Amino acid sequence: MVKKKKTSAYRHLPRRLEIVYEDADLLVVDKPAGLLTEGTGNQKTRTARYILTDYVRKGALKSRKEVFTVHRLDQWTSGVLVFAKRLEVKELLQEQWPQVEKKYLAVVHGQPAQKEGTIRSYLAEDKKYHMYSTKDPAQGKLAQTEYKVLKETAQFSLLEVKLLTGRKNQIRVHLADLGHPVVGDRKYGQSGREYPRLALHALSISFRHPSRGEPMTFETQVPGYLTKLMRG
Repeated sequence: MVKKKKTSAYRHLPRRLEIVYEDADLLVVDKPAGLLTEGTGNQKTRTARYILTDYVRKGALKSRKEVFTVHRLDQWTSGVLVFAKRLEVKELLQEQWPQVEKKYLAVVHGQPAQKEGTIRSYLAEDKKYHMYSTKDPAQGKLAQTEYKVLKETAQFSLLEVKLLTGRKNQIRVHLADLGHPVVGDRKYGQSGREYPRLALHALSISFRHPSRGEPMTFETQVPGYLTKLMRG
């Protein structure tokens, strides 16, 4: 297995985006909190995809080179993010996505009574693009999230979270359902206005290389913000 960790030698791109790994097929980056994965109606240039497309074009504006989004992270979630350099590579990666292992770190309010477990529900989306849990499989899609408490303080808990499915806002909704929302989550948790960012980080991702078939794991460093929260 090839295992890659982020080091200070990795290249820094605009808006604190860092390249963790690159080859002819893949671009794996460490996305900072606050940066969109790809464009929206109001914002098309301050995104990871735009920055990386500019990077592969090397300043040649008329170049047809581009990167393709394999998966997304919420704007205020940091961590490992995978892009493909060709459409067929994106499709190969997405075919194996149910088997891809994704680990996150989350700092949540309070201390869960059960120190590890699996949260299951069906997630649906309302007209305001707000995700919510339902018990009715006809209304939503099955979502499963594993969690384990790693550390506790008087105010917070640090959780390792593993996605068994990949629904929109899944971790944030499930941890809020548990009664322990992610610190800084203004959408599904407490007001969070005293916190500068969402305390959720995509720590690692493991999959088979789309061309070579070898197992690969990419792991990023824990943000200082999460460490600071857990100092008690």
